[in-house]
Amino acid sequence: MKKPQLLQTLKEKGFPEKIANAFEKVQRENFVPENAKKLAYENIALPIGNSATISQPSTIATMLLLLQLEKNQKVLEIGSGCGYVLALLSEIVGEKGKVFGIEVVKELAETSKENLKEYGNVEIFNKNGKNGLPEKAPFDRILISAALKKIPEEVLNQLKENGIVVAPLGSKSMQTLNSIKRVKNEFITIKKIPGFVFVPFLE
Repeated sequence: MKKPQLLQTLKEKGFPEKIANAFEKVQRENFVPENAKKLAYENIALPIGNSATISQPSTIATMLLLLQLEKNQKVLEIGSGCGYVLALLSEIVGEKGKVFGIEVVKELAETSKENLKEYGNVEIFNKNGKNGLPEKAPFDRILISAALKKIPEEVLNQLKENGIVVAPLGSKSMQTLNSIKRVKNEFITIKKIPGFVFVPFLE
């Protein structure tokens, strides 16, 4: 599959224009190893080393949709891997938005910094993500790109009022994407989409 076919697939699945436009602008082949570049626009997950993967585009698009992203927002991704989703987030929130990534694997964090050196509104931290990023909180949106049973309370508390967190919750073998909104210090699940498999959350 080539990039135009992938974009057409996303449009046929009903993803909004701003998400499709982000996928059009970001070159997925720049975020995968050399031996996977020919597969960059297949709608599949690809290995990126260190037992990590870059998620399949339709899964990423679903997560971006659940986040209900807007221009100028401040967004955190925990488990940012090679930086591909950070680039997509950057395109959607725009130059006046701000995107932060946390990646626990040093090699991936360094690679993503190199991949995103042209992005002035992205900042990456090599650290454990279980405590979020309190020094940059609060956030309009938080995306957790690894499987876990429960979102840490400290991460939830870094959401702004009416902020949204999206995370794959469940067992190691199967998870459900959850979209959770903060409303007056309560955390309300607004949507669940089952049937996903993410790499496990690393502590």
